[in-house]
Amino acid sequence: MAEPSAPVDVWEAVAGRRSTRAFTAEPVDRAVLVRALSSASRAPSGGNLQPWHVDVVAGQSRDALVESVLARLERGEPPPEAEYAVYPPSLWSPHRERRFTNGEQLYAALDIAREDRSLRLVQFARNWEFFGAPVGAFITVDRRMGAAQWSDLGGFIQTLLLLLHAEGLGTCAQEAWSVHHDLVTREIGTPAQRMLFCGIAIGHPDPNSSVNRWTSDRVPLDEFTTFH
Repeated sequence: MAEPSAPVDVWEAVAGRRSTRAFTAEPVDRAVLVRALSSASRAPSGGNLQPWHVDVVAGQSRDALVESVLARLERGEPPPEAEYAVYPPSLWSPHRERRFTNGEQLYAALDIAREDRSLRLVQFARNWEFFGAPVGAFITVDRRMGAAQWSDLGGFIQTLLLLLHAEGLGTCAQEAWSVHHDLVTREIGTPAQRMLFCGIAIGHPDPNSSVNRWTSDRVPLDEFTTFH
């Protein structure tokens, strides 16, 4: 197993981690993935249920999955009905404005004009290529689990992303993969009892990509915290 990389301060990891949307073709050391996944299992879990399951795809497994989604897009075939809503319907203020601003800033970082809908769609479809990352991971959860266990998934995913950042890798958590849950289930053989929550792109960030230098905004403390 590869030796751990130099330690990264947890404050730096939280501040420095971002969603990577452009990767190099450099392979990812499997030993790093094993170490990060094993350590991420220490994430908080109510009742120690540890409700997460992870499927990692690379090489032919990754490529076959990407090809199946791209083939569907080329055929113009609609995806199946969503199994959960990524956003609440009729998103309200201030969340609606935050989402809008985030999208505008993202496409500005990619130098894609707001009115260029076709190019925006092309960029969004890059989700299903893992943005070029050589490794993908899928997070699934037993359908019988409730909201509290889905919350545990978030803690596990954040812990994993921070550990991979500390290893010098880039990541992007992708709820977009839930749109094609049937293809993911078919390609990786997910049992029917498990629901796909998201995918994660994992690889080495492309240092020459402008989108990797963009960081999304966060509201100030007094907008989301009340001290009593």
